[in-house]
Amino acid sequence: MTTDAHRPTDDRPAGADDALELLGLVAQLEHIAFVRLAADSAIAPDVEQRLALSRFAAAAVERRDRVIARIVELGGDAARLLGEFDDVLEEFDARTQPSTWWERLLKAYVGYGVADDFCRLAALALDDRSRQVVLEVLEDASHAELAVAELDAAGSQDDVLSSRLALWGRRLVGEALSVVQRIIAQRPGLARLAHEGQLAQHADDVAGQAAEPAQGAAPDARPVGNAPAKIFGELTAQHTRRMSRLGLTA
Repeated sequence: MTTDAHRPTDDRPAGADDALELLGLVAQLEHIAFVRLAADSAIAPDVEQRLALSRFAAAAVERRDRVIARIVELGGDAARLLGEFDDVLEEFDARTQPSTWWERLLKAYVGYGVADDFCRLAALALDDRSRQVVLEVLEDASHAELAVAELDAAGSQDDVLSSRLALWGRRLVGEALSVVQRIIAQRPGLARLAHEGQLAQHADDVAGQAAEPAQGAAPDARPVGNAPAKIFGELTAQHTRRMSRLGLTA
């Protein structure tokens, strides 16, 4: 029997099934973040970082539950949707085992960041309320700021460490993009959202260019072709920006 909490509502937005799939992915990523941050808090090198990471773990639970609440509002089965992504990062984690605390911090910042960027892009195609929830959840950058501060301080004093982390970052992004490629290939709904989100972002960029004083050729407002390549290009650009914040070569 379908419970009231899981009964589809009469005012479900268009594309609700695709939205539920993305919401399930985001909720699972937040749950994975909780598990990872809790583990990191147990092995962090000093008490200050342990306390901060434990707080970040608690915040990840709150973010996960906000997404779950939206799933329920749309009539979805949260447990089932999260369960569909139980192994979404399993192969990525198996292939990117960090050997130092610094590698662990960089993996959290740039490796898992690629999955978050994919979800942000796909969220642009959601209904207003779902988009708001996803973007607000993914906007929480507290853990990222800790990682940046610690990595920047360590790398500025050790050129050898910086070189090693740059190589590690390149490995991480390659493996993370493979995760996205697999998601796009196996999940048509998420592929649709990412494509539509990329088109929406492109349209916003063109509108922004048109609003600026004309300089040279007019902006290209044609639809974007080769969607997967465009999506991977955007994700790679975001990765490059993250690495640049650390003074590392992407």
